Amino acid sequence: RENRWMTDVNHQVSKALVERYGANTLFVVEDLTDVRNATERVRVKNRYEIVSWAFYQLRQMIEYKALMAGSKLIAVDPRYTSQTCPKCGHTEKENRNKKKHTFCCKTCGYRSNDDRIGAMNLQRKGIEYIAEVTTQA
Repeated sequence: RENRWMTDVNHQVSKALVERYGANTLFVVEDLTDVRNATERVRVKNRYEIVSWAFYQLRQMIEYKALMAGSKLIAVDPRYTSQTCPKCGHTEKENRNKKKHTFCCKTCGYRSNDDRIGAMNLQRKGIEYIAEVTTQA
């Protein structure tokens, strides 16, 4: 039952994303292939909710629906996406406070939510990808 529910949720999320952004969109996601190995150090009471999401399935669904809509998905390396300052580029583990979900750059002082920082850095990686692809063409 849970597998069917998770598949349905992933289907609804992927469909909504692709319908919302349509053709000629570059979807940038983190490549979470080994996320389960990294999260095994999480406390047992929090482990289930952190490692139970079907990341790969969601990525596959977004990818094939994006292709059908004339868009593209790329998966990028997730390392340091929540620790790198999107303003000055400084990367440091202490920039991010995981417990409070905050980000404060130790170099320039930029502050924001750590998930927002991750999203901003994924956007930057998408822009870099587009620049690389267009210069090769």
